[in-house]
Amino acid sequence: MDAQQSQLEKVKWSLDQKQQFAPTNAIVQDTLFRQGEWVAAGSPVLILLPPANLKTRFFVPEPQLSRIKIGGPVDVTIDGNTNTTPATINYVSTQPEYTPPVLYNEENRAKLVFLVEARFAAADSANLHPGQPVDVKLRP
Repeated sequence: MDAQQSQLEKVKWSLDQKQQFAPTNAIVQDTLFRQGEWVAAGSPVLILLPPANLKTRFFVPEPQLSRIKIGGPVDVTIDGNTNTTPATINYVSTQPEYTPPVLYNEENRAKLVFLVEARFAAADSANLHPGQPVDVKLRP
């Protein structure tokens, strides 16, 4: 009886190794391998994007940087849709980037821009598609 139980557990374990489940609901962002291709053990086959991980990236000119706060709200309008989707700022870069190459001086500070990221609520991100162009409006 123990041998049969052991064999049954081995078969169940083997079956479990052939089936994998996503740790959360997500959209398939990319498929790295197709059916019939050889995959090394432990290599990912899919790239998943959970709705909670959708974010928008935008650049803010240096004169407006003082209006940006972590946790602050923004309204995002997606091309082809007149409705706005709220998002919350979760990252502001500490390093400026340049629109054109410039030197650090007061006259050229307006050409400095800072990367900002804002995340969407999981419920709001259901109709969004990664890579879509968006317009971002800061709330007062």
